[in-house]
Amino acid sequence: MSAKLSIVATPIGNLEDITLRALRVLKEADVIACEDTRVTKKLLSHFDIHTPTVSFHANSGEKGFEKIVTLLTAGKHVALVSDAGTPGISDPGLELVSVVRNHFGNDTSQDCPIEAIPGPSALATAISIAGLRAPSFVFYGFLPQKKGREKLFAEMAAASRASVFYESPHRILKALDSLGRSLGPWRRIGVFRELTKVYEESVLGTPGEILAYFTEHEDKQRGEFVVIVEAV
Repeated sequence: MSAKLSIVATPIGNLEDITLRALRVLKEADVIACEDTRVTKKLLSHFDIHTPTVSFHANSGEKGFEKIVTLLTAGKHVALVSDAGTPGISDPGLELVSVVRNHFGNDTSQDCPIEAIPGPSALATAISIAGLRAPSFVFYGFLPQKKGREKLFAEMAAASRASVFYESPHRILKALDSLGRSLGPWRRIGVFRELTKVYEESVLGTPGEILAYFTEHEDKQRGEFVVIVEAV
């Protein structure tokens, strides 16, 4: 057997968004490395896939990396998935690829090919439906919970490019409040919630307008958010 690491994008909500190639690779792999095995097994069960799974997430530490490298060294085909979307975008998949490249050498094409199985991404999905000026943008991923947040909001306000970041339901109101103070009253933003899911929603306007909307509708503060700050 020859080792291979497949970086497999999975749906961010609607299971129909998975690609035929992703389904084939998930079936062919020797093992699937999952951010949360419980989440991934729901996807696998839906498509009648019975490939063994192992846990690999942000808190796996060195032992987590060693586990994956050991499997690859043994000639296994490992498919890496996150809970949703494309691994490596705001999750530890990026660091895993770096560790594998360092272990096998920068040219992994011989000893351990690393292949991308592209597919859903909340980042690309939000930009595609925003209708905001974002010909180029800076992606911040998930912002730090405390230290450095206000500095980043000030950076977004001064930037000529669009800014994109992910936010959790626990901090979305604080983020909108900070954007309102940093951007000024007329700069437009877009907030995209629960993309591709049943309660998908897009809200565009000034930070103040959107903050008022979500403050008034507490039930809409749930879910995962993508925020886009329009380019100047």
